[in-house]
Amino acid sequence: MKRKLKAYSLGLDFGTNSVRALLVDTGSGEEVSTAVVDYPSGQAGILLDPKDPNLARQNPTDYLEAMVKVVRQVLKRAGKVKKGFSPEQVIGIGVDTTGSTPLPVDRNGLPLAFHNDFKKNLNAQAWLWKDHTAFAEAQEITELAAKEHPEYLAKCGGVYSSEWFFSKILHCLRVDPKVFKAAYTWVECVDFIPAIITASLSPAKMKRSRCAAGHKAMFNRDWGGLPARDFLSRLDPRLGQLRDRLYDHTYTSDQAAGYLTGSWAKMLGLKPGIPVAVGAFDAHLGAVGAGVAPGKFVKIIGTSTCDICVWPNDRTLADIPGLCGIVDGSVLPGYFGLEAGQSAVGDIFNWFVNYLQPGGPRKGSHEELTRKAVSLLPGESGLLALDWNNGNRTILVDQRLTGLLLGQTLHTRPEEIYRALIEGTAFGALTIIKRFQEYGVEINEVINCGGIAEKNPLVMQIYADVLGLEMKVARSSQTCALGAAMAGAVVAGKAAGGYERFEEAQAAMCGVKPTSYKPRPEHHQVYQELYPLYRELHDAFGTRSWNGTLYHLMKDLLEIRDRQLEKARQLSRTARKRKK
Repeated sequence: MKRKLKAYSLGLDFGTNSVRALLVDTGSGEEVSTAVVDYPSGQAGILLDPKDPNLARQNPTDYLEAMVKVVRQVLKRAGKVKKGFSPEQVIGIGVDTTGSTPLPVDRNGLPLAFHNDFKKNLNAQAWLWKDHTAFAEAQEITELAAKEHPEYLAKCGGVYSSEWFFSKILHCLRVDPKVFKAAYTWVECVDFIPAIITASLSPAKMKRSRCAAGHKAMFNRDWGGLPARDFLSRLDPRLGQLRDRLYDHTYTSDQAAGYLTGSWAKMLGLKPGIPVAVGAFDAHLGAVGAGVAPGKFVKIIGTSTCDICVWPNDRTLADIPGLCGIVDGSVLPGYFGLEAGQSAVGDIFNWFVNYLQPGGPRKGSHEELTRKAVSLLPGESGLLALDWNNGNRTILVDQRLTGLLLGQTLHTRPEEIYRALIEGTAFGALTIIKRFQEYGVEINEVINCGGIAEKNPLVMQIYADVLGLEMKVARSSQTCALGAAMAGAVVAGKAAGGYERFEEAQAAMCGVKPTSYKPRPEHHQVYQELYPLYRELHDAFGTRSWNGTLYHLMKDLLEIRDRQLEKARQLSRTARKRKK
């Protein structure tokens, strides 16, 4: 039955450096128009402190100013490319953001950074997901929970992270009591954006994201919601008092956070009264936009990675150590959402190219290094890298770990290092997948999305060869915004031209590209030799229980290197003979 109503949904994706808007035809899934606006403050939208490399904040004013610009741009472009399009046809709005990115707010829900007294105070800004200043507080929370409430940790992988909600708040309390005292409460960015455009900013009225609360704030209905007041008070009495000003209920993204107000509708160029979905984190809605379902494992690959899969909530699921959370309804209602990831992937490649600049700007570019690295065989460089340049998110959950490159000689070339860094991130990805499989989570299909999946075939092929799995790529290049648009279509409902369930929206609005990357058996075999060496390094430097020896490791790498170099020479001779 054909839809009579032409309807569009708007997805807003608030990333690390910019906000993206995507307008989607809810019936066909056609992505009609998109626009991106960078955040103006700081360095690429991030407020930094040269004295503290762990600090990363954002100016919440940037979110609102960029949102107005990007929505107006996407509507204007839609009018140019789609005959008969009108903003009146936009039926719903969905929002995703980074996380955990909490903001201190006043009694009215407005960020302290909006007040003149705190406008220049970094601690009064949004604490961006990649801020690791709270590593000591995270360890303290982990130790206390392990002793008194192990159930809190069981659903978030056994370790509480410095990237998460309570670690950051406790750190603020200790380093800037003035900001903590001035804040009536704290809200996630993912809750703030839908609330402000629907006049739901009042902390008592604001609908809190199940995704944010469950994955980053230890929220679970099994123990009554957030961690108990007395537990938080043991960390600091003031944190326990804050518990009373937080929240007791959370909502999934098939629920409306509210409806677009007249004033915001006028600023954005939309009609008032449009339903706005409860927000979710970018990776989780990105997984929805990529087609996540039981057995389908989604990798969102960019500066870092997030790995998402789902499991029916009526089937038994073990607590899995090292994950970033197991949360009912955080991705799809009716399913447990399972999150993992790596704290740096693209950031590692950018570090090598932009900071070290091997060979200079031209010879050391991503394109030139990729061109040379693609001809190398697995193991030919004799190098092995640990992918911890920004700590380890999964499975060790330790932001105090650092990167490592093993096997360098006086003959090591930049392209060999570049490839080794890619391989290191692939080994990290394999470690995550093995952890899921160890606990019975079925992974039959891997769907990749994000900038690297779209633009770098070398990375995708190495991942296929290391993991031994076909690497598919999501059809949409904007899966996070697409997942947000799906949320907007679901809260709008069938009568308005949307959908009743996410699965229906996925069937109509997402798919995979025809090109995929299949494992090459010979390469996979070599990586199966290299991976145990990676795991020895991983366990030796990342765990307290490891008690082996690393004496053999360099020698093993050299043996593999020499064998692969000889193979490379043979292939080169064969290629020359064919040319003759």
